Amino acid sequence: MDTTPEQPNIRIALIGDYDPKVTAHQAIPVALDMAADHTGLKVQGQWLATDSIDADTPLDEFDGFWCVPASPYRSEDGALRAIRFAREQQRPFLGTCGGFQHAVLEYARNVLGWLDAEHGETSPDAARAVVTPLACSLVEAVDTVHLVEGSLIAQAYETSEIVEGYRCNYGVNPQFEQALFQQDLHRVGHDSAQGLRAIELSGHPFFVATLFQPERAALKGILPPLARALVEACAGQQQ
Repeated sequence: MDTTPEQPNIRIALIGDYDPKVTAHQAIPVALDMAADHTGLKVQGQWLATDSIDADTPLDEFDGFWCVPASPYRSEDGALRAIRFAREQQRPFLGTCGGFQHAVLEYARNVLGWLDAEHGETSPDAARAVVTPLACSLVEAVDTVHLVEGSLIAQAYETSEIVEGYRCNYGVNPQFEQALFQQDLHRVGHDSAQGLRAIELSGHPFFVATLFQPERAALKGILPPLARALVEACAGQQQ
């Protein structure tokens, strides 16, 4: 009898430092399980602590990447290395909250060539802090987010207007926003006050980041559309 465990169809790296007290960390495995049930695929989410990611980490073993909330991470460099791999190797990527912030930082450094780009949470006095404290705290706030029609995120939600809860204190620095979004990185979601809440990368099969935590819906028994979209994008890459 063959007792070899059946391998998952989809392996997704969860980039972040797991903390069972973080609500989003509780929700993400549930969200992936729900996406697996919905798609009929076997999905495995594997936590990759940021301080374990280096040049020898076999990132090519993963079909997709989810950079999760709860920054600052133990290793900013580790998180950025994984995001860069996903971007350059065309692997489906989802960033939520801290993942959004670090996707912006990675793009600024490695695509725009802003080697002095920093995250204001860890380098508050940096001359080019591309991520800085939001003018209004988005912790435990709920608002309507307007999505660009035809964007990947709008396709996932199947609507151009959604309601999401915010749990983030940092976002894109308005001082650099115009320059950040002149090439392949696009603004695709704004709240009722026109604050930037979602971005995605063109020329990539699936590279989406949100300044909200859609995964939390899973704890209420609701399949998060972006978790489903990430899994479906991974499956599409295998075909």
